Amino acid sequence: MKKDFKNLIGTLKNSIKTWDYFVNWEKVFANSSELEIILNKLNYLLGKEDLKTEFKKLYDSNPDIIKAFPVLLAVREKQLEIFSLSDGSSEFFNFNVNQKEDDDFEKYYSFLEKSGLLNLFNKEGIKNLVDYVIGVEVGLDSNGRKNRGGSLMENIVESYVKKLCSEKDLEYIAQARATDIKNKWNLNVNVNKSERSFDFAIHNPVSKKIKLVEVNFYNGGGSKLKAVCGEFRDLYGELKNQEIDFIWVTDGLGWYTAKRPLEETYNNNEYVFNLSMLENRILEELDW
Repeated sequence: MKKDFKNLIGTLKNSIKTWDYFVNWEKVFANSSELEIILNKLNYLLGKEDLKTEFKKLYDSNPDIIKAFPVLLAVREKQLEIFSLSDGSSEFFNFNVNQKEDDDFEKYYSFLEKSGLLNLFNKEGIKNLVDYVIGVEVGLDSNGRKNRGGSLMENIVESYVKKLCSEKDLEYIAQARATDIKNKWNLNVNVNKSERSFDFAIHNPVSKKIKLVEVNFYNGGGSKLKAVCGEFRDLYGELKNQEIDFIWVTDGLGWYTAKRPLEETYNNNEYVFNLSMLENRILEELDW
């Protein structure tokens, strides 16, 4: 296989966002539906003139309404400890959705007051708490984008691995540890990190050989990229001594800040690919 580092570095992708990267709608609606009954009870308070009196009436018959308070503040915690400063003194306000204080509506009204949630219920506030919480859930879900971003590269590469295995009658394991490989295919993999998990292990049931795959994507630079190059050069040699092929699929414009260590690893390792190369079916060209 002819190696061409200029092609690798010149075809790196700026982004690998997929449609489901932005919002996990299934999770958003599932989370909001869990509180829908309670939120509809709280809708009773919207626009009421004497909010404190109406809140007491609602709380006396429905103390479970406090379970919705945290999400109205866009937090996941069910128990909140709030530090309060007033006139040179301080105190802690403890809130727990599971704490039963049926006769203490004052505490929970105070929570609405001090947290600013009362603004939601005045005439100039919102019209429906269910819709409001769906919006809150979308915002909270956006915090999960970092985790989704970390798995995007694996998901994309897995689609190519799955297609390859289907076309060539191969087998694969995702997040494969040495023990997984031994248990499934009775093959030994010895690495310096006993609990190392490879993103994919691809096995040929005829030749009884495997190829191990690691994938990553880097938008930004930093010292980590140089360290990864060194680690994967060592890993390539370690596996080659066991007659195991190691494939590294990496991408992202962050590599423009670490071209030299990437080129050194590219020249040392037999298989270093990016997504454009996978799109051009480079995996199918390998000897399986």
